[in-house]
Amino acid sequence: MRTQHFMIQNPYSSHPLFGSLCNSLREENHKIQYLDGLAGSSRSALIQACLGNMKGPHLIIFSDKEEAAYFYTDLVTLEGTPDRTLFFPSSYKRSVQYQQTDEANIITRTQTLKRLSERRVASFIITYSEALIESVVSKRQLGELSLDIKEGEKIDMTFLQEVLQTYDFQLVDFVYEPGQYAIRGGIVDVFSYASSHPCRIDFFDDEVDSIRIFDTDTQRSLERVKKVNIISNLQWEHERGEKRITFLDYIPSGTILWMDNPDLISEQVQALYDRTTFEVTEENSPSKELFLIPGTKIGEQIKGFRQVIFGAHLFQDTQKTWHFNTSPQPVFNKNFELLVASIKEQSAAGFKNYILSDSEKQLERLAAIFQEVDPELEYKTCTQTIHEGFKDEDLKIAWFTDHQIFERYHKFRFHDRFSRKESLSAKELMGLNPGDYVVHVDHGIGIFGGLEKIDVNGKLQEAVKLVYKDKDVLYVNIHSLHRITKYKGKDTEPPKIYKLGTGAWQKLKSNTKKKVQDIARELILLYAQRKNQDGFAFSRDTYLQQELESSFIYEDTPDQLKATEDVKEGMEA
Repeated sequence: MRTQHFMIQNPYSSHPLFGSLCNSLREENHKIQYLDGLAGSSRSALIQACLGNMKGPHLIIFSDKEEAAYFYTDLVTLEGTPDRTLFFPSSYKRSVQYQQTDEANIITRTQTLKRLSERRVASFIITYSEALIESVVSKRQLGELSLDIKEGEKIDMTFLQEVLQTYDFQLVDFVYEPGQYAIRGGIVDVFSYASSHPCRIDFFDDEVDSIRIFDTDTQRSLERVKKVNIISNLQWEHERGEKRITFLDYIPSGTILWMDNPDLISEQVQALYDRTTFEVTEENSPSKELFLIPGTKIGEQIKGFRQVIFGAHLFQDTQKTWHFNTSPQPVFNKNFELLVASIKEQSAAGFKNYILSDSEKQLERLAAIFQEVDPELEYKTCTQTIHEGFKDEDLKIAWFTDHQIFERYHKFRFHDRFSRKESLSAKELMGLNPGDYVVHVDHGIGIFGGLEKIDVNGKLQEAVKLVYKDKDVLYVNIHSLHRITKYKGKDTEPPKIYKLGTGAWQKLKSNTKKKVQDIARELILLYAQRKNQDGFAFSRDTYLQQELESSFIYEDTPDQLKATEDVKEGMEA
């Protein structure tokens, strides 16, 4: 069996129709063009090749959120970087009619609007019908609701606090979600809706001494930056003079729209608009007419742009059609004899066969399976993957994806996305009550005494107060928050409270380590005795075992993988 590893490369820049298609898109002679015969992720590959060959912004609209997310993942994979690709989601977790907002989506929407308002416009913007139903603020409003802070500039902290209050930011002790800020002496923490992480602005008098991006869980710095942009929540903004607009109003007029089905998109927006009602509970409650856009208006606006359609061909006014000769990856149902026969048949017909996977381990399993089925099989492997494999008769290539071969779940991925972690965070710290037990890694179990402002080198700073035996007090700076955990033990018995400076906690940790070492010695002796006895050596994995493991829906974590390998090594010894 002969195989080679490659990084994924887009072959469509060498397609016979590629040059003519790009020229036709540049000339603006055709209002609507149709791409016929694109199957699987071939449309992602072709569109990425075209977009990479042309200047100016491109908006790709899907009728389905999941399709848009997978297309985004494909595009970033083929691009090799997320720098030129933006995603514009709905503000909601499920649908606008349920009115459950998602902070990660709001941040992503704000980042996209901010990027489009700058001179450095992104090349590719991907969205879907449910995201288009929501109105957005104009570029002028966005400027009024944005504040740029640069390292070294002078800014009055009172003015900064007034701006944050005007932007409806909430003053808290520790920031842990967008729309919050905290002030501790000469330090201001702000979680802007333009970033997936909050920033820490350190002042020296009225001068910005440094700006750092930090982690909400540990409160530790991630990187130092020269500038930060603070933007409020734009979702319900409507009280600053200008009328809200559609997202299609926001993008540049020369943008090319790429769509799977324009009529379906506008119909979905209209149906969602008809189903959605906002419950009016007070004077400033959201208005449907103000914040939602009917599908009829979206449909009319789409007609004003040049369009490239790659979905079902339902259009009588298409002015130019491009025919491609692709077919989707066959369904093999984990039949490797059938897969091998397909690869050999295509190789004989002059095709280059590629198997794509973002898991090296999965490619190793496949190689082991093919070694059993047909050791002479020739194919190439890529250590990246796309959503759906395909075969192109014109390019003589076939891309197979491991998750389709093994019927595994393929997850789409977003870059630099806000998410909450499961460790002790500032939010959980705020949930602690005075009297709760906590553990400091260096000083042991103490009692949470709340948050207090203390003087540190002439500056007032907030710190966590821990009370130990005999009323000893330890103040923990927020930069060391990662060294504190909430105590978890038996509910019926209160834990032992340690005294600072006695070494009792260090002695306990030392004794615990000694006991662990004693257990390790006993295990070593046990394994030595086992090695001296005759045992049964199991045979190495066959392709059937490899097939079974490769069929698991989710990929193993590194720890799971190591545990499995260790068990097998022991069984085969």
